[in-house]
Amino acid sequence: MDGPADRQGDRLAEPGAGRVVGPLPGGAARPEDCVRFAVWAPERTRVLVRLDSGDHPMSRDDGGWWHASLPDAPGDVDYAFLLDDDPTPLPDPRSARQPNGVHGPSRRYDHAAFEWSDHGWTGRALPGSVVYELHIGTFTEAGTFDAAVERLDHLVDLGVDLVEVMPVNSFDGVAGWGYDGVLWGAVHEPYGGPTAFKRLVDACHARGLGVVLDVVYNHLGPSGAYLDRFGPYFAGRNDWGPGLNLDGAGSDEVRRYVVDNALGWFRDFHVDGLRLDAVHALVDRRATHLLEELSAEVDALSAGLRRPLTLIAESDLNDPAVVTAREAGGRGIAAQWSDDLHHSLHVALTGEKQGYYADFAAPGALPATLRGVFFHAGTWSSFRGRTHGRKVDTARIPGHRFLAYLQTHDQVGNRAAGDRISALVSPDRQLCAAAIVLCSPYTPMLFMGEEWAAGTPWQFFASFPDPALAEAVRTGRRREFGEHGWGEAEVPDPMDPATFLRSKLNWAELAEPRHREVHELYRELIALRRSRSELADPRLDRFVVDADEHPWLVLHRGALRVVCNLGDTEARVPLDREPHEVLLASASVELAPAAVTLPAASFAVLDTEPDPAD
Repeated sequence: MDGPADRQGDRLAEPGAGRVVGPLPGGAARPEDCVRFAVWAPERTRVLVRLDSGDHPMSRDDGGWWHASLPDAPGDVDYAFLLDDDPTPLPDPRSARQPNGVHGPSRRYDHAAFEWSDHGWTGRALPGSVVYELHIGTFTEAGTFDAAVERLDHLVDLGVDLVEVMPVNSFDGVAGWGYDGVLWGAVHEPYGGPTAFKRLVDACHARGLGVVLDVVYNHLGPSGAYLDRFGPYFAGRNDWGPGLNLDGAGSDEVRRYVVDNALGWFRDFHVDGLRLDAVHALVDRRATHLLEELSAEVDALSAGLRRPLTLIAESDLNDPAVVTAREAGGRGIAAQWSDDLHHSLHVALTGEKQGYYADFAAPGALPATLRGVFFHAGTWSSFRGRTHGRKVDTARIPGHRFLAYLQTHDQVGNRAAGDRISALVSPDRQLCAAAIVLCSPYTPMLFMGEEWAAGTPWQFFASFPDPALAEAVRTGRRREFGEHGWGEAEVPDPMDPATFLRSKLNWAELAEPRHREVHELYRELIALRRSRSELADPRLDRFVVDADEHPWLVLHRGALRVVCNLGDTEARVPLDREPHEVLLASASVELAPAAVTLPAASFAVLDTEPDPAD
């Protein structure tokens, strides 16, 4: 664990337990193989570090950090801390490895021992990129980092630029989404542990793929959350668990805990971006918000590493300040997920109107949201019972700062049956939505399996060993879905291993003709986005959307027109320019002077400028 001195130039090789060289306090010589342990526990009167060799006393400094330097500790030592008279050994809050689960001892891990091959990697910028979200446990049958490596060539062939990996921090149990993590710096062992994660990142970089890691700083999971025993880490609760003390007494070190964790993923694991879960749940009343502080620290590290490092937020605030530059008074986050874009597209495709979808059934909701990013922009939100959000200044804020998507882990997994869009609409209608996402000025994101209209569901699953906790999660999940109109019989048991197994992708589907056809059109859409730069143009003030109640949409992308017929009947769509060529279409279309006729549930990308050679 890094203490205050480490941040002043004497940084350890890794958090938790580090090998150090140099003089001990008082001038005594420090042997070269001495291992130092440190932990922040400002309110404790005694702290011991437990090793196989026994319990060893630690000394306290003025900042509330406890230290011990032990010359006899082996390199891969397991260790835990004992606080005051509590006989329960606790893992290191900054643990780098938990080989025996979140309740067991921590294990020293040497980040310098891994031999990286990505020395020539210069990073991957978010603007212009296509993001692909995946969950390690269900992306492959084996559910490991090494198994995921075997599928990376599929992503390269698809045209993906950034792989967004759902949380891999340690959580209790074997299977889970990852959002109930409690030891944020330790990689989940059932996936393969820290070295296997590094192999995945290294393999991605070798193929030109950047890696974005999903991290959760807004709460801790319900099992193994021992932080409050060490110090004033917690302050209140939110919908998911205890929240962090970001602005009260002792919060300087708590904030440092978050920042150091984020920097560690970039520095030690070579990731290219972090997706920050639910930042609206971060309660911080300081003049400098944690997001702004984190953004500044990451930018500084980016300059030192000489490669782009990206922060992407999930925010329910609909506040453009999140993605506004710090120089302009914003938080400085590079981008955020935009659920309003998803909701408006989902309702247009499926007709669903329950819950938070209700407002998006209003006439013109989809084109309005495409033009302005936020549908709720200082307007009434019936789901919240109040006005919500703020308008995006489309002349100042580019579209690449907002991720657009048809599906995410949330929007699939938080349905009772975990049904994908492919279970709700025809492949033709899904492809129309894909064309809108991939030809928009926003940063497109796909959810694993979407590119072939996967037939497998993606459900909510967990595997807490504690029977009482397991039953509480099971009961709570059914009650939550009941409030949204689903019957108890429709809700799979999240603790049943079959729920987890059902959620694994079936890669054999790619060999089936209809799945293969969907995959090929996704691939061609991404290739077209790459070959025609106007499709990735992020300037929202130049983005025009024509729409009609029939319903059809026309996206103006420079000289290109992306025409989508979302209706159930053929549509003749007027155009502002003469169409000269069909660059890509999901069905046969008929061109006419200043118009195009499309079959039901189809799209076409048209070029309105004739080839100079013609």
